[in-house]
Formats: sequence, structure tokens, C-alpha cells
Amino acid sequence: MQIYPAIDIKDGQCVRLSQGKFDDVTVFNSNPSEVAKQWASEGATYLHIVDLDGARYGKSFINDILKSIIDEYKIPVQVGGGIRNMRNVEDKINLGVSRVIIGTGAIKNPAFVREAINIYGSDRIAVGIDASNGMVAVEGWEEVSKTSALNLCLQCKTMGVRTIIYTDIAKDGMMSGPNVEHTKDLIEKTGLDIIASGGVSSVKDLESVHRIGAQGVIIGKALYRGNIQLKDAINQFERGV
Repeated sequence: MQIYPAIDIKDGQCVRLSQGKFDDVTVFNSNPSEVAKQWASEGATYLHIVDLDGARYGKSFINDILKSIIDEYKIPVQVGGGIRNMRNVEDKINLGVSRVIIGTGAIKNPAFVREAINIYGSDRIAVGIDASNGMVAVEGWEEVSKTSALNLCLQCKTMGVRTIIYTDIAKDGMMSGPNVEHTKDLIEKTGLDIIASGGVSSVKDLESVHRIGAQGVIIGKALYRGNIQLKDAINQFERGV
């Protein structure tokens, strides 16, 4: 199971939100590159970076930060937030991003996802599905659609998508454990590679996600607060040590 330490960026700072609320922000470091350096030193083999302002306003705000992290630490990076069109995807790929995450664009413009997959392949393009009570939220989680997470996953599968980042908004940043039941349901009913996100607070949570066959898990606040040690998590779940 791949471990993805999270670096969420707002106003150029490394932050965590609670349940996606932009007015409930905790700043953990004013320099996201320093956080990347820490995760690199602890053995990170993949980073998960989110442009929160991009997700909210539909354009990228972090290209310079991304470029410096990718060039400095040589770790594969997946990036989401504000990816609304092919130009956005191309910009991220040209920066050296390993995987681009399409969120809002997947539900509002399915043809965009299909085109991105056709050009860059399913290894380079993933879809981020953020759900509130099982329904997909868009526009930086500020709008809830009428499409269920499961139905969107199945639609994405027909487009050639292989990797889904699934976040339960109610769990995100709350340190209350991931939504294992819903994540398991998506894995079993879609056959897609599902990366679990939201609520991971302990090694026990990692064990639960590993047990249901998730491709990976994103860890945020639990790392920043020291509830989970990244090096130990990588040794146990990536390397089986």
C-alpha cells in the first residue's frame, strides 16, 4: 500500500482544513518546501500536494512551489486543485508532476477527463472524488452535486480512469478515522485503484485501510501532530518490514 504524505497549500503556506472548511484553517508551516524536505528525509516515495486556492477559484496558485519541490527532492508528486482544462494538465506535466488529479472537472466536463487519459494515459491522470454523505462535492467542496461517489467512479472507469482518490469530507482533518465502509464499497464495486483520504489518525487506521485492499492512503494531520511516524508507516505498509 502506497503511503502519501499530504501537503495542502493555501496562501503559500502548508495548512490543514477541518472538513474542507476554508474558515477552519491550521497553519503547520509557512514554507511547504520545508515540509517536503522533512517527508523526503523520512523516506517518502510519493507526495500528495493540493492547491486549496486552486480548488476554490479554479486556477493554479502553486506552480513555483511545485517546481522547487520537484526539482529539489526528486520524489514523485501527485497534484490536485484547480485542474479544470487541458492547459492546466499540460502545465503540471511540464513541471514534472507524476500524476495530475482532476476533481471538479470530472463531473462538470467528462470529455476533459477522457481527453486527458487519451493523451497522457491512466498512469498520469487520476480523479479526485470528494463526497459529503455519499454525494460528490465540487468547487473546493463548497458545492454538493446530485451524483453519488459510486456512480462517478463507474463513469470514470468507462473513460479509462484507473486511480481514484476518495475523500470523505466529514472525516477530513477530524482525526476520527477514515470511512472504511464506503471506501471498501468503492473498491469492491468498481475494481479501481482507490486511494483512501480523510480522517486517518493512527496506525490502526492504516491497518484498516490496508485490510480492505486500498491502493494507497493519504495522511495529513496525523503526521503533522506526530500521531503517525512516516518512516514507520512506510516500513510497515510499503516495504512490509
